[in-house]
Amino acid sequence: MDETTPPVAGMVISVRTRRDVVIMDPEKFLAAARAAYKELHGGEEADIADVVEAVHVLLDRFGRLAGDAGEMPLGRGGPRPGERVQGRADGVSPAGQVSQIVLGDPQPLQDYGCFVPEDPFKLPSVG
Repeated sequence: MDETTPPVAGMVISVRTRRDVVIMDPEKFLAAARAAYKELHGGEEADIADVVEAVHVLLDRFGRLAGDAGEMPLGRGGPRPGERVQGRADGVSPAGQVSQIVLGDPQPLQDYGCFVPEDPFKLPSVG
C-alpha cells in the first residue's frame, strides 16, 4: 500500500508515535507528577517517587509528558543535537517526536482482548 491507497471497509490504520523528553530536574519532574495526580483525583495527595509511576500519571493527565510543549521539528529547523531546554516547571526538556502511519495491520489492538501482542509496535510483515 502507498499514500494513494483508497480507504476500504475493515482497513486497519495504526499510528505509532514516539515522544522523547530528557529529565533535567528530577524533583520538578516528580512534583509535576504529584500535582497532576492531585488534579486527577480531586485533591488527593500521592507520594510519587518512581519514574514509571510519574510517567503514567502525567500521561493520564496530559496525554504526553511535556503537556504544554508544541510540535518539535527534528533536523533542519529543530534544536541542535544535545541542546536542552532549561528551567521548565515540569523539569523536562522536550527532545523530539516522530509519528508513523501504518496501513494494513492484521488486526486492531482492540481485537486482541486481554492478550495484547508481545510487541504491539512490531510492523506487519509485507506480503
